[in-house]
Amino acid sequence: MKPEMITLKHGDASIKMPASSLAKLAMASVFAQVLPPAANVQPLVSTVAPAVGEYWPDQGGINAGYVAARGDVPAHYLILGAKDLGEFKWGRYQEESAATSKWDGKANTEALIAAGGHPAAEAARAHTADGHSDFDLPAATQLHQAWAHDLIAKGAYWSSSQRSAYNAFYMVFDDGFQSTSGKDYELRVRPVRRFFI
Repeated sequence: MKPEMITLKHGDASIKMPASSLAKLAMASVFAQVLPPAANVQPLVSTVAPAVGEYWPDQGGINAGYVAARGDVPAHYLILGAKDLGEFKWGRYQEESAATSKWDGKANTEALIAAGGHPAAEAARAHTADGHSDFDLPAATQLHQAWAHDLIAKGAYWSSSQRSAYNAFYMVFDDGFQSTSGKDYELRVRPVRRFFI
């Protein structure tokens, strides 16, 4: 049996559709107008970023700048934690790690947390701010981005990027010197997170 068809006309345009489809469309339109918004629909977040170096409300830290898409990581803003977490060892001296990305602090931190025994990465991951608990130990290029924008004035900070079984990359913010240090040394930790828009 063929469904009953209805033709809608407006000027020179016309649409022909089954009556049951039109009824469903009409009901959905009515409900959309009279019912409150769904509880699981989040309100739109403003995508207007504060100036680099300013605190980004509700994002857990300072706007450390835009980061273009790379590999399977979409474009995002880098959020730098608003404070140092203290000094920690990188950990597992004399052991190779899978944390070798120079730019992906999240992938590095995941590898370090999975392996265990990496105090700097564990401190970064334990950090929470503005309800966010997705912080990481920054990769070498993420630290460099913070230095390039003058977001940290001084001190030596660990990255999550391993150089060898004995060393990992760090940055001295006083002068922008980036090198490697023994994983058994204690250096400062400043967490970062990614904010996708």
